[in-house]
Amino acid sequence: MPFSNRHARWGRRARRIAALAAALALFPGVAGAGALIGTPQHYVTKASDTFVELARRFDIGYVELLAANPGVDPWVPGAGHRLTIPTQHLLPDAPHRGIVINLGDLRLYYFPKKTGAVVSYPIGVGREGFNTPLGTTRVVEKQANPTWVPPKSIREEKPWLPAAIPPGPDDPLGKFALYLGWPDYLIHGTNLPAGIGRRVSHGCIRLYPEDIAALYRRVAAGTPVTVVDEPVKLGRVGNELFIEVNPSLSQVDEIEATGRFSPEAIDGLDKMVWAAAGSKLDRVDWKRVLEAAKERRGIPTRITP
Repeated sequence: MPFSNRHARWGRRARRIAALAAALALFPGVAGAGALIGTPQHYVTKASDTFVELARRFDIGYVELLAANPGVDPWVPGAGHRLTIPTQHLLPDAPHRGIVINLGDLRLYYFPKKTGAVVSYPIGVGREGFNTPLGTTRVVEKQANPTWVPPKSIREEKPWLPAAIPPGPDDPLGKFALYLGWPDYLIHGTNLPAGIGRRVSHGCIRLYPEDIAALYRRVAAGTPVTVVDEPVKLGRVGNELFIEVNPSLSQVDEIEATGRFSPEAIDGLDKMVWAAAGSKLDRVDWKRVLEAAKERRGIPTRITP
């Protein structure tokens, strides 16, 4: 459908429900004030740069950097490219307590129990066939210098593995691990940091070595953990509404394989925006909404200009 027709149709429907949305205070899926964290950055590449190295330097995920900079060769970007560094994020729609893991943007969010700012780290998650589970659990145990005991799923793939791998450079758990209430699922470090921001694990959540060290110091046993899958996030900052659209998990795999992804419709996007905007619906710039949904660059975009 041509954009002009679609925009007109959405505009008519939007006006019909605006009053209802305001009256019923329909705001599901929308973080409130302070929903935007971090500061956007840019970087001009040098000839020796690669996306794997830059991702770790800026504490972002590999696919995050790819999605934010479509068309740039991640292995030989060349000198002089001005890259967008996606270091600003909207908070996911989940209880703002403990640890929140969003598969939809491949990031972990930690909400301090008493004081302090929300912190966010890029993560590696389960690959196709070994998806990281959704739902709620908690940290049941913390362990420094953990020993890795390969679970059944990995032993079936690699029967030659030893019964256990002790702490050291060969330990896939890295130097710190948070054991969850879900058996065989952990939040841990890694001896392969290039896998952060990608779907590479058997379901566990991996962090850069420096990030798991920082998180380990702050998190206590009993901390709640919530896992969601929200590639689309909406948030209000003051009187303005922002949207952040990330690649879906299937598109993440496609980006890794080809450097680009096929278009994918977002079911219920218009309803999400209507509910988020409420009485401000007439201010929504639907062209910006559609552009963000099409590009899926993972960058918060103001849609109430």
